[in-house]
Amino acid sequence: MNTDAKSTIESGKAILGIEFGSTRIKAVLIDGDNRPIAQGSHEWENQLVDGLWTYSVEAVWHGLQDCYADLRANVRQLYDTEIESLAGIGISAMMHGYMAFDKDEKILVPFRTWRNTNTGEAAARLSELFVYNIPLRWSISHLYQAILNGEEHVGSIDFLTTLAGFVHWQITGERVLGVGDASGMIPVDPTTKTYSAEMVGKFDKLVEDRHFGWKLLDILPRVLVAGQNAGCLTAKGAALLDVSGHLKAGIPVCPPEGDAGTGMVATNAVRPRTGNVSAGTSSFSMIVLEKELSKPYEMIDMVTTPDGNLVAMVHCNNCTSDLNAWVGLFREYNELMGIPVDMNEIFGKLYNNALRGDADCGGLISYNYFSGEPVTGMAEGRPLFVRSAGDRFSLANFIRTHLYASVGVLKIGNDILFNEEKIAVDRITGHGGLFKTKGVGQRILAAAINSPISVMETAGEGGAWGIALLAAYAAGGRQGMSLADYLDQVVFAGNTGTEVKPDADDVAGFNAYIENYKACLPVEAEAVRCKKQNNQ
Repeated sequence: MNTDAKSTIESGKAILGIEFGSTRIKAVLIDGDNRPIAQGSHEWENQLVDGLWTYSVEAVWHGLQDCYADLRANVRQLYDTEIESLAGIGISAMMHGYMAFDKDEKILVPFRTWRNTNTGEAAARLSELFVYNIPLRWSISHLYQAILNGEEHVGSIDFLTTLAGFVHWQITGERVLGVGDASGMIPVDPTTKTYSAEMVGKFDKLVEDRHFGWKLLDILPRVLVAGQNAGCLTAKGAALLDVSGHLKAGIPVCPPEGDAGTGMVATNAVRPRTGNVSAGTSSFSMIVLEKELSKPYEMIDMVTTPDGNLVAMVHCNNCTSDLNAWVGLFREYNELMGIPVDMNEIFGKLYNNALRGDADCGGLISYNYFSGEPVTGMAEGRPLFVRSAGDRFSLANFIRTHLYASVGVLKIGNDILFNEEKIAVDRITGHGGLFKTKGVGQRILAAAINSPISVMETAGEGGAWGIALLAAYAAGGRQGMSLADYLDQVVFAGNTGTEVKPDADDVAGFNAYIENYKACLPVEAEAVRCKKQNNQ
């Protein structure tokens, strides 16, 4: 038993981070040295309801409570003790989306997640109005699309927030949001580190003829930067989190953040000229900029770090889901043949064998579109594997093309940053499920964006660890330091991880693959047209 960890927990000095991911809610408990000492998790899935991707409010609370109960069980198993108090808590979740509530705190329509792509008209109009790229998944796009659709609930909105902001509000009573997550609601001004006054004014004027009983700032959360006071856990919040009743109220809770922000923190990528790539169910790259881009790009979102630095974000709705589904077939084959199944071994052998394939995948193409993909102009998606009779159809090429597909759209967006905008970076760090098999995901991503990729041992801890670090920073760990200095000097202490440089043949092969990929996008579009979702 780790007696130091037990003492940390019993003295109420541990820090808790909780992140709501796409398929898993994860809790991480860290000690005074920012090391994970316990964890819990809960698996969940989004639902397609009336054509929109959602998670119910009931699923949010059940998932949170089950995740925390799993954490408590882990603490009892490891240290034979109970969590009574904490030095800090942080809540993070999938960015963007739309959660609208009335004055009685009742949700007006089901939570509309980042995955929905039904906001094309609104996003296009707002992008033109603001002269700024407004993505489909941003909260302002969802709000304006609801207005354009004439949805009755809009006039009753009292509060509009994200998933992280909702959970934080319910456990603290505070209607606030970290600046990184807030920058995915409506653009943030990096000088004021709050919503752009110009764009807020333009939106209010745009909808003034609708005569709603609110102005935009009336319904949005107050914006906070990392380290600022975001409230404390209330008695109601403690009961929502810990149904056993052991957890006490009064614990400080840091500003809630999106998963992009916590990914930046977990990979020490909040300083200009650093970046990170998250690759799991969805993928996104975050490059912290030294200055504004020369012009808006539809494929690139401008957001901020948790301390307000400008970030160029390429967000892709799809990443490893299709790849995982194909690997699942090999698991079924093993089971059919009576061979013992170890998924880590299956992933490891298939991934490493893929590196023996042709650099251009032998002409094979995969589209991993479980849902729409805005970067390539797909409002909906259909997973699709394409080959010609003369292509080199081998197991290595087959898996390699699915690995390429997992970051193919990401490459398309990042080619703009590196080739057109000539953005300079000193370090890019990868994290997420794609990098679990050592070296393979790194090599594929390095080829995709022609840049060295580092992976840290802590990358597997992910966003829950990242929001725990933000909670530690807010709880007094910063000692007057900026967030970037705190991460450099206190958390990572010079550790930059293991680096893989791009292989020239891989880079050339990926470039050939992506040209083939882009040329065949009309095939994917036709599959969307011909094959109805869920065969309806």
